[in-house]
Amino acid sequence: MAPPFRHLRSRLVPSSAAPPPPWPPRAAGPGPRDRGCEQRLLLGGRLGRMGLLRGGAACARAMARLGAVRSHYCALLLAAALAVCAFYYLGSGRETFSSATKRLKEARAGVAAPTPPVLEMARGSAAPASGTKAKSLEGGSAVPVDYHLLMMFTKAEHNAALQAKARVALRSLLRLAKFEAHEVLNLHFVSEEASREVAKALLRELLPPAAGFKCKVIFHDVAVLTDKLFPIVEAMQKHFSAGSGTYYSDSIFFLSVAMHQLMPKEILRIIQLDLDLKYKTNIRELFEEFDNFLPGAVIGIAREMQPVYRHTFWQFRHENPNTRVGDPPPEGLPGFNSGVMLLNLEAMRQSPLYSHLLEPAWVQQLADKYHFRGHLGDQDFFTMIGMEHPELFHVLDCTWNRQLCTWWRDHGYTDVFQAYFHCEGHVKIYHGNCNTPIPED
Repeated sequence: MAPPFRHLRSRLVPSSAAPPPPWPPRAAGPGPRDRGCEQRLLLGGRLGRMGLLRGGAACARAMARLGAVRSHYCALLLAAALAVCAFYYLGSGRETFSSATKRLKEARAGVAAPTPPVLEMARGSAAPASGTKAKSLEGGSAVPVDYHLLMMFTKAEHNAALQAKARVALRSLLRLAKFEAHEVLNLHFVSEEASREVAKALLRELLPPAAGFKCKVIFHDVAVLTDKLFPIVEAMQKHFSAGSGTYYSDSIFFLSVAMHQLMPKEILRIIQLDLDLKYKTNIRELFEEFDNFLPGAVIGIAREMQPVYRHTFWQFRHENPNTRVGDPPPEGLPGFNSGVMLLNLEAMRQSPLYSHLLEPAWVQQLADKYHFRGHLGDQDFFTMIGMEHPELFHVLDCTWNRQLCTWWRDHGYTDVFQAYFHCEGHVKIYHGNCNTPIPED
C-alpha cells in the first residue's frame, strides 16, 4: 500500500477511444495507393482509345460500367471517413469517454468533483504553492486558498525527545485541523536529509486517513537556507546568540527575521511554529488573526510569560527607573515569545521601517541603547525592536501561546512571577517551553 502522503498524478486518457481511421491524412504527393489509382486510370485510357479505334460499342459500355463501380467505391470510402469524424467530434459531447475524462470535463465546467484527502510531498528551498489571504469559512469563495505553516525540524534522527515533541504537535494539529474543499494546508519543514526522513515517517503515522482536507508538505534544506540567511543576520547574531556551537548561534534560528526575503513572492502570509506545542483548536482560526493587524503591523506574536526580559534589560531599567521596558502586562512591555509567530510577508516586504531596522548599524544602535545581550535568537531581536517600535507588532492573546515554563519563578523572581505568568481564557495552544510537560487531554 502506498504511503498516505504520496500524490499520484496520472494523465487522463480515454479508455474507450476508438481506433484511428484506416487511412491517415495524406501528405502532399502521391503515395503507393495513389500510384495504383493512376495506373488504373492510364490503363482505362488506353483501353478506351483501343475500343474507339476498333469501333466497338460494347467496349464503350464496359468502360462506362467500370467508371460507375469506381465512383461507388470512392463514395463508400468517403462515408467511412465521415463516420469516424462523427464519432470523435459528436460522440465526445455525450460522455462516451472514461470516467476520468468526464471528471476533467466537469472540472473545466466549474463542477466540483469529489476528491479524497491528499498529502503531496515536495522538496527544495521554495514552496510551489502560492500564498493567499485567509478567507472566512462562511460563504467562502471556491478560489483555491493556501495556508502556510513552517516548523524547524533539524537534528532529529537520534533525538528521541525531539521526535516525541513533534509527534504530540503534529498529532494534535492534524486531528483538529478543518479546512474547506478549496483550501490547502501547506506544511513547511526546515530540515536536513536525515530529519526529513523522520518527518516523513511521522506524517505517515499521524495523518488521519480521512482528514477531510488537502495537505501539502514542502521540505526546505537547512544548509541552503542558512547560506542565504547568513549575510542578512550576521550582524545581529553577536547580540542575540549564546555563543559558538550553541543552539541559537546558528543563522537558521533567525529565519523568521528574514523570511520575507527568502520565501517566494507568491507566499503572502506564513505562520512559524515551535515543535514543543500542543493544539487545542483548529489551526485555521489562528490565520484569522491576520485580519486584526493594524496598519503598519507586520508580525503577530504573544508576550513572553516569564520575567526573562526584566532580567535582560536590568541595566536599562536601572538607568531609567520609570520605564515600562521589562514590566509585566497589561501596562508593561515584557517582551515577546517566538513559539507562535504570524508573519505577514507581504507587509514585511513593503515596510520601509522594518527594512531599516534590519540594517547592521541600526541593530548596533538599539543594542547599545538598551544594553542588550540576549541568547534567544529571533525572539530577542523582535523584543528589542518592539521596545522601540511596538506598532510593528500585533500582540496575540496569551491563549494562542500559553507558555508553561516556570524556570524564572525559582531563580530570583518569585515575587513578580505571577504577574507575567497569569493568563485567562480557554487555551488554544499549549507551549511546553524549557521541556515543561504539557497537560494531557
